[in-house]
Amino acid sequence: MNDEKFATIQQKIELDYENITGVIVQKKDQLLYEKYFNECNETSKIHVYSIAKSILSLLFGIAQKQGMINELDRPILDYFPEYRPKDSNIGTITLENLLTMTTPYKYKNGPLTYIKYFMSKDWTKFTLKQLGGKHPIGQFNYTPLIGPDLLSAILARSTKKSVLEFAREELFEPLGINVEKAIQLKSAKEQMAFNQSTTSNGWVEDNTGLNAGGWGLTLSTRDLTRLGQLILNQGNWKNQQIIPESWLQSMQSKHSHWAQEQLDYGYLWWVVDPSKPIIAAMGDGGNILYIDHEKELVVAITALFKENVYDRIDFIQQEILPLL
Repeated sequence: MNDEKFATIQQKIELDYENITGVIVQKKDQLLYEKYFNECNETSKIHVYSIAKSILSLLFGIAQKQGMINELDRPILDYFPEYRPKDSNIGTITLENLLTMTTPYKYKNGPLTYIKYFMSKDWTKFTLKQLGGKHPIGQFNYTPLIGPDLLSAILARSTKKSVLEFAREELFEPLGINVEKAIQLKSAKEQMAFNQSTTSNGWVEDNTGLNAGGWGLTLSTRDLTRLGQLILNQGNWKNQQIIPESWLQSMQSKHSHWAQEQLDYGYLWWVVDPSKPIIAAMGDGGNILYIDHEKELVVAITALFKENVYDRIDFIQQEILPLL
């Protein structure tokens, strides 16, 4: 990219994508473009929302390699013997259903449901009670916030460590990613401040110490780029095999499909194009980690919360990629 093309992208962001905080484009492990906005820089930590789900998937791959997670067709109630549902069908929900967003829930998306969720002191107990409903098991049912906490709980119970502690030891520290602490949010005001912060460094937890499964993690744009490069490297970082290649292959394969958005889904990753493959981790506000294996390309974008931002893949494919 030359300076003129840099200027074109920067002007586009400032005019049409004003909530973006950072953009990095890297090809064949070479930095092509890095720019920050909204008074942010390379150290700014942004709440990346649902990208936390995709990182959970990487952690499950590591836990499986270590023998802490067994067959994915194992019923999830094996991990929660304290919960005895009245609906016997719940007993057939598997770990793979959680990883592929094919688990049914009784709740309806809406502000009152989310308020009850945020106010609950035990997200595991709250979420277990939401299992069931009219959707059949195996049908795609994307759950942005309420649902992925069961994966966090399964990981924590299997590793006998908090998700943050396990992630630090096995993923973040080897990559040079610093996630400082667990964060508890005591009020709606604290929640809103966290969503707009560029300095909070950590992973949100509930009163029991469970790290949120579908949100609540802050990362820098460079942190996302490192994770993307790790996946391009088939799970290898500085001659250390952090994530098994077999897990990454399964993670990036289609296991379910969201007909409404015409998007395939792997294990907590969006499969944009299975032939290359191109995959993406996406979070509210337009946070995205976009990985194209064929082009050996990583694009990382962080952004502050803004409602109804669904165009980041189009932005990458239509505005950035033609410049490469």
